[in-house]
Amino acid sequence: MTTRKLGVVMNGVTGRMGYRQHLVRSVLAIREAGGVELADGSRIQLEPVLVGRNADKLEEIATRHGLTRWTTDLDAALGDEDLPLYFDAQLTAVREKSIVRAIDAGKHIYTEKPVAESVEGALALAKHAETAGVKNGVVHDKLYLPGLLKLKRLIDSGFFGEILSVRGEFGYWVFEGDWQAAQRPSWNYRAEDGGGIVVDMFCHWNYVLENLFGAVNAVTAKAVTHIPERVDEKGDRYAATADDSAYAIFELEGGVIAQLNSSWCVRVHRDELVEFQVDGTKGSAVAGLHKCVIQPREATPKPVWNPDLAETQSYRSQWQEVPDNEDFGNGFRAQWEQFVRHVVDDAPHPYDFMAGVRGIRLAEAGLESSREGRRISLG
Repeated sequence: MTTRKLGVVMNGVTGRMGYRQHLVRSVLAIREAGGVELADGSRIQLEPVLVGRNADKLEEIATRHGLTRWTTDLDAALGDEDLPLYFDAQLTAVREKSIVRAIDAGKHIYTEKPVAESVEGALALAKHAETAGVKNGVVHDKLYLPGLLKLKRLIDSGFFGEILSVRGEFGYWVFEGDWQAAQRPSWNYRAEDGGGIVVDMFCHWNYVLENLFGAVNAVTAKAVTHIPERVDEKGDRYAATADDSAYAIFELEGGVIAQLNSSWCVRVHRDELVEFQVDGTKGSAVAGLHKCVIQPREATPKPVWNPDLAETQSYRSQWQEVPDNEDFGNGFRAQWEQFVRHVVDDAPHPYDFMAGVRGIRLAEAGLESSREGRRISLG
């Protein structure tokens, strides 16, 4: 079968996510595999053009990976008719304007989240893309994690019976940058630069909850800045103006209650950096990035509360691991392939700009709930 080419403008590949997950583990991995296979057996090979503000970094990345095309001139890249697809992994604060320029140039858009800094901005992008007739998609990477794919398999099989509640823990200790370098960029902790864990993570929580358990109807949240001062990449101290932790209760369509803690100020005492426990009338499961364990109703022990005696049961050992049963690839790459098929073959891709709007709406509602100390309805 023949192999065609699809030119892609990749803006923001000098950043951590843009480089590691989207360029190296997705686009370059797809290229090494011979392209994306389509329904008729033919293939589409991706031809990336790297775009950014730092010419030295772009040249170094291109040279490292044997790529020949890079530029600091976004308008020139958008003016190239051989590049019909635009991808954005820039800082949130500059993403919206770049996407508008890409839509105006007639490009199909695939972007990291949040798609804009506000619900109004995201809605305007969605309407603009619809008017222009360009296809659009927002990264929903966590749905493609092996642990959540196993969880989805359990849900679809009816394993849980009636799902009652979801409890999630996400986070790890991000070093302040003084005696050890921080493992996240400093802009994450400055609200004026689009930082904050609510803006970052509630967009994820919205699509995870929406696609697995039901749409979010209401949220009660508390966002805090536990560490008020950090040290940036240059060794300079700066005020952390964005929230670094958030504690939330989400009320879902159908009556499911989800409680999710998100924090960059927590030390990990769990098997993976994110874990979701789902409890239902017929069984429970705990899913992380990769693993998923279950305890069906028939195998549930009968604990008895007695604070006077040391616990003798090993509760963790009473859970059964869900087998892979298939080869789970990189989640970012899987969604790239899905979106490419959407562009070329018109295959389904439900995670569009409006899905991104709902994520931003939840983040704004979470911040409003925290600020005003009340439950916020999304109905």
